[in-house]
Amino acid sequence: MENNVNEKISQEDLEKSKMIIFKINNYYKERIVGQTNLEYALLIALMANGHVLLESVPGLAKTTAAKVITEAVNGKFARIQCTPDLLPSDIIGTQIFNYATNAFDTRIGPIYANFVLLDEVNRSSAKTQSATLEAMQERQITIDNVVYKLPNIFIVIATQNPIEQEGTYTLAEAQLDRFLIKEIINYPTLEEEVEVLNRLENNYLASKEAILELDDLVFLQNLTKKVYIDTAIKKYIANIIYATRYPEKFVAKNIADYIELGSSPRGSIAFMECAKALALINGRTFVIPDDVKSLRYSVLRHRISLNFSAIADNVTVEQIIDALIGAIPTP
Repeated sequence: MENNVNEKISQEDLEKSKMIIFKINNYYKERIVGQTNLEYALLIALMANGHVLLESVPGLAKTTAAKVITEAVNGKFARIQCTPDLLPSDIIGTQIFNYATNAFDTRIGPIYANFVLLDEVNRSSAKTQSATLEAMQERQITIDNVVYKLPNIFIVIATQNPIEQEGTYTLAEAQLDRFLIKEIINYPTLEEEVEVLNRLENNYLASKEAILELDDLVFLQNLTKKVYIDTAIKKYIANIIYATRYPEKFVAKNIADYIELGSSPRGSIAFMECAKALALINGRTFVIPDDVKSLRYSVLRHRISLNFSAIADNVTVEQIIDALIGAIPTP
């Protein structure tokens, strides 16, 4: 399929996309109880071929969900447990001397996969974190000056624990910006937790056969690019991002003073790509302003830096985002 954004989506392709999305959702719901935010975050990442940062306390099915999504499309999964002693070569690979051939052999690391889970990414050092930057942005790795292209379907799913900060390394803004979205995962409800126990007892959580192939995902990604987004909505997105950089022009000074750093142009790109994916998830071939609004936290919460005054006054980034969005006229 050609990636022509001006090409209209046919009814046949739309129906096929609905079928693929339905199958992925069903596969997810069979294995994961609740966690709707996580489901949508991973589905949007699949469709936009972007990376996801997940924040929650341990044990809320982040790893399981990543595996489930990989299994659904028959992709290759890799899990990297980040620790302070993890080295860049443990992620991207290195060269090992082969005594049989009297030469160095290149061993590519676990980063070479379709879906890579970086578990507790903030526990690895800044040097190790930086090893993933080239992979996430350029979709390639470099070992001994040789470039190795990563698979066309390449999605990093990173997790971090917001509670235990001892022995962790804050993610740099440059790395945060490369995540398409950031989602916060909450505890399940009482009913959902009982359902987890029931499914576990009846072995409903065991691995199942793939229902799709990576080619189906490629089709979905190409179709997502064709979703129509009007110039008025592009301007709406640009205004939102502009407001994060110059908040004093849009909101009261006491609110604007909490913002230390606004979003880069990657925020605008993320809004557009995610809004297109969300439109297709909802069965539409065009983006509406509500698509943008509903994604505001996921796209902006890791792209707006607040200062110490916000922390002292117990002001959250979500409150700041709401204030900024409320100041921008909806097209």
